[in-house]
Amino acid sequence: MFLVSMVACAPAGTQATATSAQALATAANTNTATPVPTNTATPTVISTPTPTPTETPTPIPTVESLRAKVIHSGRLVCRFGPGDPYLYKFTFAPTANIELVGRMEFSDWVLARAIGGTNRCWVNGGEAYLQIQGERLALPVADAHIVLAWSSYYGPMSNVGATRAENKVTVTYSGLVLVPERGDDSEQTPYVLEAWVCQDGEFVFVAVGSYGYAAEVVDEPGCDQPSHGRVAAAEKHGYTAFVDVPWPPFATPTP
Repeated sequence: MFLVSMVACAPAGTQATATSAQALATAANTNTATPVPTNTATPTVISTPTPTPTETPTPIPTVESLRAKVIHSGRLVCRFGPGDPYLYKFTFAPTANIELVGRMEFSDWVLARAIGGTNRCWVNGGEAYLQIQGERLALPVADAHIVLAWSSYYGPMSNVGATRAENKVTVTYSGLVLVPERGDDSEQTPYVLEAWVCQDGEFVFVAVGSYGYAAEVVDEPGCDQPSHGRVAAAEKHGYTAFVDVPWPPFATPTP
């Protein structure tokens, strides 16, 4: 009887407190939000094109010499320099087998000699003149003056100048005055202009001969290398020292 009275008489505030705690816990559980993951944007992949590799030309191995056969209809003239205006030295007979030991850069002309010989000179190595056994460009580059004969009687030319009219360059100079008593006239082309110029989009070497006091050459725009030239006179003993030509530039376009 005493025990029952104790339970029945428990303080009202204790039950209320328990009920309030339970309600708060329930509310807390109800209001707790579950975090929603934020969508991360997938980066756009930009495709970078792979550059196409540029093929490097395979270099031609250099050789000491090549054999060739003369296929020109007449005797093939061999000269002191790489071009028709240079002084005559000797000739090779039609169908002759010869040896090539060098070439002029930016030109078809090649340095030749008899097979096993030592007397070298320049011949036109174009397809109309020689049948070459091998690649002409495999020959070593030779200096244009490697076999040139030099004059010990006359000095270099004077008053050398040049003018340009669009793609034509005219080189002028004072003439060489020969001593008549000695008979120094070679009876060949007395003046030669060596020019490195741009023609048809290619950088080429050309030798221009003249019997007067001027020589003309075509020089066009479009090449990376700078054009230039030099000029000399010839007499029967050889050539005077070459004089560089003050090469005229192309006109600057008007804006």
